[in-house]
Amino acid sequence: MIVPMKKVCLMLQGKSQNEALLKLREVGVVHLEKKVLPENVSKAVARKIRIENAITLINEIKKSKKKIKNSGNGTHTELHEHHAHHIADAVNEEKHPYSLDAVRAHVKPYLPDLLTSLAKERKSLQDRTAYLVREITRISSWGDFSPASIKEIESLGLPVFLYELTQDAFSAIDKDVRYIKLSGSKSAVRILVLDKELPDVIPLVLPEKSLSALLNEVDEIELGIEEIDEKLAGFAGSLPVLKKEMLVAEQEIEFDNAAASMKKVDGIPPDTELLYLTGYVPKDEIDSLKKAASDNKWAFSTDDPAATDDDVPTKLKNNKLVNLLNPITGFLGIVPGYRETDISPWFLLFFCIFFGMLFGDAAYGLIISFIALFGIIKTARKGVPQALQMMLLLGIFNTTWGVLTCTWFGVDVEKVPEVLRDISFSLFSTAKTDEKIVSQNLQIFCFSLGLLQLTIAHIKGIFRNIRSLKLFSELGSIAMLWGMYNVVLFLVVSNDARSIPLLPISIYLLGGGFVLTFIFASYTGSVGKSVLESCKNIISVVLGITNVFSDIMSYIRLWAVGLAGASIASTVNTMAGPLLGNFLIFAGIILLVFGHGLNIVLNVLSVLVHGVRLNTLEFSSHIGLTWSGTAYRPFAKREVN
Repeated sequence: MIVPMKKVCLMLQGKSQNEALLKLREVGVVHLEKKVLPENVSKAVARKIRIENAITLINEIKKSKKKIKNSGNGTHTELHEHHAHHIADAVNEEKHPYSLDAVRAHVKPYLPDLLTSLAKERKSLQDRTAYLVREITRISSWGDFSPASIKEIESLGLPVFLYELTQDAFSAIDKDVRYIKLSGSKSAVRILVLDKELPDVIPLVLPEKSLSALLNEVDEIELGIEEIDEKLAGFAGSLPVLKKEMLVAEQEIEFDNAAASMKKVDGIPPDTELLYLTGYVPKDEIDSLKKAASDNKWAFSTDDPAATDDDVPTKLKNNKLVNLLNPITGFLGIVPGYRETDISPWFLLFFCIFFGMLFGDAAYGLIISFIALFGIIKTARKGVPQALQMMLLLGIFNTTWGVLTCTWFGVDVEKVPEVLRDISFSLFSTAKTDEKIVSQNLQIFCFSLGLLQLTIAHIKGIFRNIRSLKLFSELGSIAMLWGMYNVVLFLVVSNDARSIPLLPISIYLLGGGFVLTFIFASYTGSVGKSVLESCKNIISVVLGITNVFSDIMSYIRLWAVGLAGASIASTVNTMAGPLLGNFLIFAGIILLVFGHGLNIVLNVLSVLVHGVRLNTLEFSSHIGLTWSGTAYRPFAKREVN
């Protein structure tokens, strides 16, 4: 559920601004109202950027230098010890009255700046290498010669020009031109011309050094780059420190943003400057802010957010089971608007069902469950991450669906052990029912699942508009859904094996539902205005029937994508099968592992594309959810471990 919010305003004396913000951060319940703040409000912003660059650099080096282990650690340690001694000496000799914060402020920029310096040096060497490689490519056909010797000849007053000509151009040289043929082939001739340039031909631009010298420099630079990479790889152990400093910088930025968002109260003498800030507090936590205001003598007021206020943050409060959805919504970055409906319980339920159907393999589900269980056991003492708990839940749903459909690594049902075939569900299992009938049953189940989810969306709409005539619009939408459901079954599922008639009641449901939505869809207190609004948008209203059809049809993806995954698994088994019965057994095992591993990855992508879509698009659009909210993030002190 979405927690009700209160808009608050705090007023305090300007001279106590920093102290008040520190205490307000300790309370940790106020989500500051969004303000247009100046860029780079503090040095912490620049430091955060440097730290981010340092973290990115180390991660890149770790990926490209996996073979380097523990190299450069000695240098890293020596540099840190040298810097620490420098500060310790300054403190001990009282050259500078460093406080702990001052010492931290002095040390923090050191590591990111050092890494940035190494990165710039590395980039400079890489640019130089690229230039040298181009030069080597350009002059390699001329062999190893000394540009200095040619320049020495030119210094004596004898111009020298080097040309690479085609055979035809070489044959057309005037007889009075003095030249020396250096080398030649069928495609080109290289000559040295004395005294004057050849007309309409560009001479060779002399390189900085000889070919051998350029090659030697490339080798030296590569050694230099490797040395820098080893140093950078040695800083891999500093990632936790850098990440902690990142959190510190982010909190300092947040503090400075809070200070910048405070406004002066007009008409107050400068010597008694008053400042105020506004924000939002969950209704059930307003007492803690009232107490802090009383203790610190802040002026304090609360009010309900205005109906036109679009900046109200959203705080969700659900039970532990529903909160397992947080890793998914956090990854997607979606939050319902403050005045929208929280669909988290339904999102979780249907997402788990969709996950099981899209993966559709009991063996895959067991693998996911065992991985999740292993992670849960490993992290039990420190606190199990929600992602692992969610992974276990999804694995259970996946395994359950695979058991019902008798799908195990895509193996033919005839080869599946009898005990597994016996526990499968006859309507969905080809082990007990004809494949065509099973396919049709699965399609009907997909459409029925869609009908159920979309109907739930409009039932919630009825309760939301229980005191308004707009609830008749929700009833009309439900009628159209049920009418269109029969149309979909008639058009898509019906065949010789199972004849599904187009029921006359479906026409009545579609017609009656359309009339109700036409009259009440835009109702805000006047039926006449609602009808007029529908007339203005008659095209959109008529297309609404088509949208109902497409939304129900969209659920067929659960069957189609699941079928595609099963086909890939079966194909992998078919390809690897012949290899398992001879000396190529290891190749067959590798093929099985790679093929099924790839299929699992593709299934994960399918869930992200299709399973999430059905919740965030089809279901959300019918419930009126746009995911336009801003997550509640209070101005609070966060622990840096």
